[in-house]
Amino acid sequence: MDLTLWSQLALICILGAVSPGPSLAVILKHSIKGGRFQGFLAGIGHGLGMTFYALIAVIGLVTFFEKIPYFLPITQIIGSLFLIFLGTKMIISLFDIKNSKNNKEEKISQKQGFLEGFLIVFLNPKIAAWTFALFSQFVKPYAAISEQIILISTVGGIDAFWYCLVATISSSKMIVSRLKNYGNVIDLTIGVILILLALRMIVEVI
Repeated sequence: MDLTLWSQLALICILGAVSPGPSLAVILKHSIKGGRFQGFLAGIGHGLGMTFYALIAVIGLVTFFEKIPYFLPITQIIGSLFLIFLGTKMIISLFDIKNSKNNKEEKISQKQGFLEGFLIVFLNPKIAAWTFALFSQFVKPYAAISEQIILISTVGGIDAFWYCLVATISSSKMIVSRLKNYGNVIDLTIGVILILLALRMIVEVI
């Protein structure tokens, strides 16, 4: 796989993982209330959830590309439009004054970390749609098994590594606070990158 293309995918995965959201809240909850190891398990579960969707997306797209004529450009255009929608939505949301915070207190058992880390991904249809849209820009017809493995492991590996890192440093309130403070900057960066990536792909297809 081309190093430049892989670097683009890795950058988007890193920014997507770093962006504060429900997943970060779940990992922090288990890390702070259940201990660092439980947070670590939650991070592993989250990474496996992303790996699952990445696997389905890559195998599904490669199969359709091989079986259905013109499916590649159609998928790339649809995926690009969806990425533009996501990117625009992320940018517009920065101007939304409403702040929704979940202050629920829950009892946490030692066995919940891994399961909740996995389910926060598995039960989120937006992540499934995001994964398919993202891979529509990177998966090519007749992609070799080695290339498919690289794509899948990049998404799952970066995701798991980030949330395990969050669990490790979660005892530092300053780091968590700074991450949340820079949440708008991260979201803006992701939004712009998604739009630029999608526009480039549309130009190439057309």
